[in-house]
Amino acid sequence: MSRQPGYNSLMHEVCVEGGWCGAIVQGEPSHVDDFIPAAGPVTAEQFVEWLFRAEGVDPSSDPAKWGEHWEGLRGAFVRHLGADLVEASALKCNVG
Repeated sequence: MSRQPGYNSLMHEVCVEGGWCGAIVQGEPSHVDDFIPAAGPVTAEQFVEWLFRAEGVDPSSDPAKWGEHWEGLRGAFVRHLGADLVEASALKCNVG
């Protein structure tokens, strides 16, 4: 089972290199993949919001602190997936 190349490279940058994988939030494990719907459009902003939620971070709590991270993560999404809006299936594992 492997991820599509764009998502694979995106997750390598934001998760492996950047540490935005997920955390224990309110006593439960959380990962960005938990928030991705089965189908439908996903924007770069939605994905970045899910990254923050998976980490248990409220970016509005300190906009100066989190704003730069937000922009970098959004940029990574667009750079790796080629658009600021993609189908949710582009953010899932390829089976088979």
